[in-house]
Amino acid sequence: MLFRRKKKEVAPAEPPLVPVSGPAIDAARERCREMVRQRALVSAGVAAVPLPGVDILSDLTTFTVLVEEVNREFGLSQQQIERLHPRLRVLAYQAAASVGGMLVGKLVTRNLVLQVFKRAGIKIAAKTAAKVVPIAGQVASAAIGFALFRRMGYQHVEACAQVARELQKVKIVDEGGVAPAV
Repeated sequence: MLFRRKKKEVAPAEPPLVPVSGPAIDAARERCREMVRQRALVSAGVAAVPLPGVDILSDLTTFTVLVEEVNREFGLSQQQIERLHPRLRVLAYQAAASVGGMLVGKLVTRNLVLQVFKRAGIKIAAKTAAKVVPIAGQVASAAIGFALFRRMGYQHVEACAQVARELQKVKIVDEGGVAPAV
């Protein structure tokens, strides 16, 4: 009985079938930012390992999973967007493109995440090069890895929140209400 798993008392909430709206946007944003911080810490831990390339592979895998979870949390995964009314689906993709949400509402693959990582190429190169210096280099690599992962994650969370807000505005106008002033 030494390695018995604890039973979770609270079952995880089902992801929404439609994009979140109203106060749920801010709640989803905060939950996702917490997920990003936790994953950034994992990224920093792996970046401290003195083996070159392990951190990049780990970051690719971890970020891919994170993006899928954030999209799902906001109701903006590819499957969730495909269930929307065709007009809303087009608006969701347009909103994602306008805010620069390259990963919002798409099937996230390693190649797609690799394209995002290539944009941050200099910092990744610095993180890898820092590993050459014992101890101080590993600490620097971990710090760079944490900051880079967190920044990229936060950007994706903000893009998802913005797309959800844009879709909320469209729904209010469609229902005969007045679009809120921004």
